[in-house]
Amino acid sequence: MHEQLRQDAKGAILFDATVSPQVASPWFDTDHWRGQGALSTQPGGRGGVAIIHTPAGECVLRHYRRGGLVARLMGDRYLWTGADRTRSFREFRLLQAMAKLALPVPQVVAAQYRRTGLYYQADLITRRIADVHTLAQSVAQGRLDAELAQEVGALVARFHRAGVWHADLNAHNVLISPAGLYLVDFDRGRLRAPAPGWRMANLQRLRRSLLKLGAAATGEAVFEQVIWTSLMDGYEETLGA
Repeated sequence: MHEQLRQDAKGAILFDATVSPQVASPWFDTDHWRGQGALSTQPGGRGGVAIIHTPAGECVLRHYRRGGLVARLMGDRYLWTGADRTRSFREFRLLQAMAKLALPVPQVVAAQYRRTGLYYQADLITRRIADVHTLAQSVAQGRLDAELAQEVGALVARFHRAGVWHADLNAHNVLISPAGLYLVDFDRGRLRAPAPGWRMANLQRLRRSLLKLGAAATGEAVFEQVIWTSLMDGYEETLGA
């Protein structure tokens, strides 16, 4: 990776020049890609994401939006506390760090912030992972079995072993592809000192997500004995490897 920063009066773009030296503000504008017939949308996250067909290949463009009650007041605005503390720059650099650790995450392409007074808005571009579906979709289709659960546990353990804390570890952010499993959406994620407390809290968040999506449709006892036990077996085996 060759990190470069491009600034103007309204904000800045942080990008990987080895992926593309051409990244500029229009890359973060869905109307720009729509006008070229190079945009499609897909559900996911807060308001979904856009698939853009760039000179660097097919990418995912995500605009940062708040969730919960604060979204009614702030929408997509965040309080300015410095460029290096923007949501987009922090996630860009975390993805960069995880890539160096050979963790299965999307390749980061570029991050942007646009500042207005005390607030800023932000966007992130990553490479699109081909032929994927989410763990949530597998649950909905009844395809979450002991083998997949064990693979999910091993996936999470790889990140935890490296000290990566995912702020929103849920079944929508686990991607399944023919090449393997990935974790995505590291907004507010960070590297932390190894500790059982935050690791277990992370796992419990994933567990709640699976239950909410209906992973225990055949009964809580079956979920506990077949799915969750297998997931934890994969987790503990990989964490201790």
